[in-house]
Amino acid sequence: MRKKKVLFVCIHNGARSQMAKAFLNMMAPESFEAESAGIEPGALNPIVVDVMKDAGIDIASNQTKGVQDLIDEGRVYDYVITVCDEASAERCLVFPGDGQRVHMGFEDPSAFEGSYEGKFEKTKIIRDQIKTSLKQWIKEQTDD
Repeated sequence: MRKKKVLFVCIHNGARSQMAKAFLNMMAPESFEAESAGIEPGALNPIVVDVMKDAGIDIASNQTKGVQDLIDEGRVYDYVITVCDEASAERCLVFPGDGQRVHMGFEDPSAFEGSYEGKFEKTKIIRDQIKTSLKQWIKEQTDD
């Protein structure tokens, strides 16, 4: 069986799309191959790195990528999943091709304010929401 190619897209590729990619590659490696990219690639969010490490997943060496780079390379995906929050969702839907479009909206951890501990706890909530949403999505895709 051919693995389905999945692209997770958010604004900066520094948080939500990185977490989603890591979870999908961990939870369903036999069925899916995930990548991630950002509309305006930025830096990997260090709190996201810590939150994922807390879940047993090391993303510290991940690099951020731009959607335009993947378009220029001619990449093709079976699914393009946007993980932007609702306010940014319209900016996320820019990847061309025939891949099925899916939107899973999550708050942006880079917008969280306060102490490190407070941001860490809020980011853990987003991490867990992403994981739960992907478990359900995987189940829906593999039940077909």
